[in-house]
Amino acid sequence: MSPDLWMLLAFAGLLIAGVPVAFSLGLSGAVGIVAGLSPDMLATLGTNTYNSVAKYPLIAIPLFILTGLIFERAGVAARLVRFTQALIGPRHGGLALVAVLVCMIMGGMSGSGPADAAAVAMVMLPSMTRAGYPKPFSATLIAASASTAILIPPSVALILYSIVVPGVDLRALFAAGLFPGMLAGAALLVPAWWLSRRFGWEAPGEVERPPLGESFRQAIPALFAPVLILGGLRSGLFTPTEAAVVAVAYGVVVGLWLTRELGWRDLWELFGEAAVISGVVMLIIALAGIFAWAGTMLGTFRHLAEWVIALSDSGTLLLVLIMLAVLVAGMLLDAISIYLILMPILIPVMQHFDWNPVWFGILLAMNIAIGQFTPPVAVNLMVTTEVARVRLEQTLGWAMVFVVAMATALALVAMFPGIALWLPGVLGYNV
Repeated sequence: MSPDLWMLLAFAGLLIAGVPVAFSLGLSGAVGIVAGLSPDMLATLGTNTYNSVAKYPLIAIPLFILTGLIFERAGVAARLVRFTQALIGPRHGGLALVAVLVCMIMGGMSGSGPADAAAVAMVMLPSMTRAGYPKPFSATLIAASASTAILIPPSVALILYSIVVPGVDLRALFAAGLFPGMLAGAALLVPAWWLSRRFGWEAPGEVERPPLGESFRQAIPALFAPVLILGGLRSGLFTPTEAAVVAVAYGVVVGLWLTRELGWRDLWELFGEAAVISGVVMLIIALAGIFAWAGTMLGTFRHLAEWVIALSDSGTLLLVLIMLAVLVAGMLLDAISIYLILMPILIPVMQHFDWNPVWFGILLAMNIAIGQFTPPVAVNLMVTTEVARVRLEQTLGWAMVFVVAMATALALVAMFPGIALWLPGVLGYNV
């Protein structure tokens, strides 16, 4: 049996056995090194793990994770909910529309779907339940809406994509993700509104409308955060990595002195929580370096890419097959693991068919976003069902409705690349 096969079978076997993804990647990479190279080459493990994380742009990931945690604790979600309720007013499906819009705005602060799902679910689920929404529906809607966070900048997933794929401008990726993220959110608004009217959830006047002026004034600090981050990037005032530092500093100012819901002791706890989450992410990236190095040296990725290209001469058909494969992967793995495992294979395919790397990155992100709320392993849905105290299997029917909605948005971006590429082109970024 070839060393390539040994490595891939080891990886699949470890995953099936329940070994965490990070250790599955590292151990299977070591198997490939021993089987195809030499046991002496195991001395490169330390170098490969270090080289995987010794990249300056990766500093942005723990900082944006910390940003999301700070804004969550600072009471930003509750203020955004009140302001959005004041805008939409009492109507059938009003709270459902509010949940989608607030998740999209929160995505412009943290770039993390699970963080957004937790923050919005804590605020929205009690009021949606009182208004007559079934808990499984509410949990699924919030989980689906929070998945737009990996599209709307700043996105942790897009940061990693820009590192894995050489020559891609992160600012172009951020700009390219804005309209597809908004389109995905709009695609969720339609079934949310229709289902609310269909089943009579939240009769007009059932939920009190907050005063518009007061709620807007309270929401200004939250609304200004995406403007600060994106405006600073566009003006060249700071780089994407520096933008993460600015976002953290702004979140601290908002929580300590504007909303005053964040204390110094809370801040210390958030530092520890962000360190734990970031440690998990960085461990995956570090041990994936062993897998990537072994796969490159053995030619595994090249062989798999050649096999994929040989499946069809039609770039359109192959794109559809790749999107289906990524969708399945998104149902089982997190976004970071998918990028690290699949991109070494997909980069040669992308280059062979001359697909725009920025557009292709957005398609992958949209596909992974769908996987974040699609069972059996749906990270966003796990968070919201825990808050709602419902079983994951109760959400399956509602999840399929929102999968169809977001898949429609994905198909539109695939058929009309300008949806993603127009804004970075106008802003003068390299696409």
